[in-house]
This record gives sequence, C-alpha cells and structure tokens, in this order.
Amino acid sequence: MLIDERIDAIGRHPFRAKFRLRGRERAIVQLRGMRAVRAHAEELFASRVAPAAPHKDGRQTPYRGHPVFVAQHATATCCRTCLERWHEIPKGRPLDPDEQAYAVDVICRWIERELESAGSSDCEPATRG
Repeated sequence: MLIDERIDAIGRHPFRAKFRLRGRERAIVQLRGMRAVRAHAEELFASRVAPAAPHKDGRQTPYRGHPVFVAQHATATCCRTCLERWHEIPKGRPLDPDEQAYAVDVICRWIERELESAGSSDCEPATRG
C-alpha cells in the first residue's frame, strides 16, 4: 500500500481524522522548513518509538507541542501498538532502519499534505539522503 493510500485509510478512523496542524505546530514547519522537521521526526521516532520496549509505550507521544507529535497521532505512528495495528510492524523488537525510515516518511508526508491542504507553498519536498 502506498503511503498516501495508508494515510487516507488511517484518516477515515474518527479518532485519527480529528488531528490537524494548527497554530504553533504549523508555524514551526513554516519557520524551520521540512528538512528540519524531518530531522526532528527521525530523532523523536528513533528515541521514543523504535526501541523494542519503549519507555511508557502508548503514552510516550504528546498530543501537542510539535508538528511531529500531531502527525504521529494522525498517522498511527505514535506507539508500538498503533504501528502493529495500522502498519503491520510487530512489537517486541527494535525497528530496523527501513521501518524507521518508512514511519518518518509517513509522518512527513502527512505534514506536507496538511500544508498543501491549507494552500501553503513554502514547504520543501521531502528528500532522502
């Protein structure tokens, strides 16, 4: 399943559908750009979700304060249970680099779509490398 299709499917769930980038979270992306937000996503995801048994799993991702946090809840990349349920990435083992890259791609694509839907044109495209 393509990332956009996965995001659309997850977005049909009532809980996930309510998440939007607003105020401070939107300003962070517009001010710092997607390259910096992607770097934040990589760091936050690697430290909070990727370990085999994350500290406070299921409660480790705040709902507000950074666009990555909002995107993680919107895309079900917020905890290992959600990753298993929505993305078929099993719990109980550390995520490999490809799985981490996939999750960061999903997070960043959701943020990009949020900016596009609001008509913002200052979003840098996601690049790997």
